[in-house]
Amino acid sequence: MKITMWHAQSTGNRNQAQRRVARTQVVALPAAGDKGVPEEVRRKAAQEILGELDRLVGLQEVKELIGEIHAFAEIQRRRLKENLITRPLVLHMVFNGNPGTGKTTVARFIGRLFKEMGTLSKGHLVEVERADLVGEYIGHTAQKTREQVRRALGGILFIDEAYSLARGGDKDFGKEAIDALVKGMEDHRDNLILVLAGYREEMEWFIESNPGLRSRFPIHLSFPDYNVGQLIEIAELFLKERQYELTAGAREELRLTLERETRKHEHSGNARLVRNLIERAIRRQAVRLVGSTNSHRSELLTLTREDISRGSGGRDWGV
Repeated sequence: MKITMWHAQSTGNRNQAQRRVARTQVVALPAAGDKGVPEEVRRKAAQEILGELDRLVGLQEVKELIGEIHAFAEIQRRRLKENLITRPLVLHMVFNGNPGTGKTTVARFIGRLFKEMGTLSKGHLVEVERADLVGEYIGHTAQKTREQVRRALGGILFIDEAYSLARGGDKDFGKEAIDALVKGMEDHRDNLILVLAGYREEMEWFIESNPGLRSRFPIHLSFPDYNVGQLIEIAELFLKERQYELTAGAREELRLTLERETRKHEHSGNARLVRNLIERAIRRQAVRLVGSTNSHRSELLTLTREDISRGSGGRDWGV
């Protein structure tokens, strides 16, 4: 993964249209202390968010790249304070990965981080898909897309399965949505970040088939599937949040189940699989204990091998 810097150039072989594209996609980096927030307070809050991000399971390359973006923005701010030349960073992004690999979670962290850095005024996340942007008649799509852009101002507009906007061909209203999004990026370049997300191969096709998007979305983050060890870590976090514990037998059964499911399904190595397993186990525990009028605290806390096991019914876990 790499970050590509785009900036206006007055010399060289770039034509005027290319320079216009470079200028319109810059997101400004305000000086620390804007809007009355002391620089030290802002810096401390940003470090706390980065610490939370670092505690997520896996995603090491994603964490490193976000750290680079944060460091670049901070140094540009310090250079600005010393009246040195600064180069703003284009912050629109493409997230490649299967469902349940942390894309939306990371986008929320980025929104919070950029708010503390002073880059975004709100830092909230608005998550949309094709149906939220594409209308049913001429002019409806632009109206719907502008409304979603308006909702996201000051934060991040996260477009899931963004490649679906280009699947209908030239006559499809999805192209109108893309055009409206590009205009929104240009009109609100100082207070809006767009994230296009979806499966890796489909997103690569989408970006390649829309050359104007590649220069506007230079930051590409890859979200790999989790391995079994990481999925068990995620399961432990889910259990801790819900005040449950696994017996040794339950932990072994969970490992075996995860190994079986990740072999069986190509894209099942994700957090949604773990969530489905744990929630099903909690329901099984409830069925097991509901007939008892005197359940001890330890019983209410504990999930057993029986609770984790799929049993003889062979039900699907919803992956």
